[in-house]
Amino acid sequence: MIKFNLTNRVAIVTGGAQGFGLAITERFIQSGAKVIIWDIDEDAAKKAIAKVGSENLNYQIVDVSNFENINKSLKEIENQHGKIDIFVNNAGIAGMNTTVAEYPVEEWNKVINLNLNSVFYCCKAVVPFMIKNDYGRIVNIASIAGKEGNPNASAYSTSKAGVIGLTKSLGKELALKNIAVNCVTPAAAKTRIFDQMTEEHINYMLSKIPRNRFAKVDELASLVTWLSSEENSFSTSAVFDLSGGRATY
Repeated sequence: MIKFNLTNRVAIVTGGAQGFGLAITERFIQSGAKVIIWDIDEDAAKKAIAKVGSENLNYQIVDVSNFENINKSLKEIENQHGKIDIFVNNAGIAGMNTTVAEYPVEEWNKVINLNLNSVFYCCKAVVPFMIKNDYGRIVNIASIAGKEGNPNASAYSTSKAGVIGLTKSLGKELALKNIAVNCVTPAAAKTRIFDQMTEEHINYMLSKIPRNRFAKVDELASLVTWLSSEENSFSTSAVFDLSGGRATY
C-alpha cells in the first residue's frame, strides 16, 4: 500500500462510519491524520471507532442537512485542534428506484437535500476556516450516475450531477489559494447503500461496467487520500473517474 503523508492534518469525513466513508477514515488514520467522523448513526460511529482503534479518531453526531449544526461542530473542532485541513463530503443516500413520473416529491427532496444541499452547506461553512489557515483539501464523493444518469434513479443522478457542478465552481473560486477542491465519480460498490436498491437496478449497474465488477472501497479511499494530501498541489476543480471503464467522458 502506498502511503501518503497526512501527518498532523485534521480531517472530517461525513458519513464516515461505514462504507466508502469508513474506508477513507481508515486510510487517513494510516496516513497520520487526525480524523473526526460526522455521522447521525451513533452506534455505527462507535463501532467504527472500535474497529479502527486509534486515539487519533473521534466522532461527532452531525446532521449535515442542518447548516447551524454544521457551523457549531466546525467551531468545536477548530477550538480543539486549531485548524481544519481536509473535508470529505461522503454522506448520501440512494433514494428510490422508480421512474420520474412516479417519483414521490417528498422522496426527491430528501435525496437532493442530503446528497447535494448538504455538500453546499458543508463547503460554505468549512471554506472560511481553510482560507484563514491558507490550506485546505475538499473532496466530494459524487458518482458515475452524475455523469451518465441512471434510469429509475433520477434524484440520485441529479444530486450527484449537482455535486460535480458545485465542485467545479468552488474549485475555480479558490484556485488562487492553497485550497484544492475535487470530486470523485465512482461506480457502485457493495456497501449498505445497496440495501436501498432493487436487485434489478444493481444488475443494471454491473452490466455497465467493462471490468465486470463493482468498485472496492479501498480503491476509492486510495484516490481520496492522494487528493487530500499536499502531493495534490495542482489538480483542482476536477472530476476523477473511478468507474471501471464505464465513463464515456
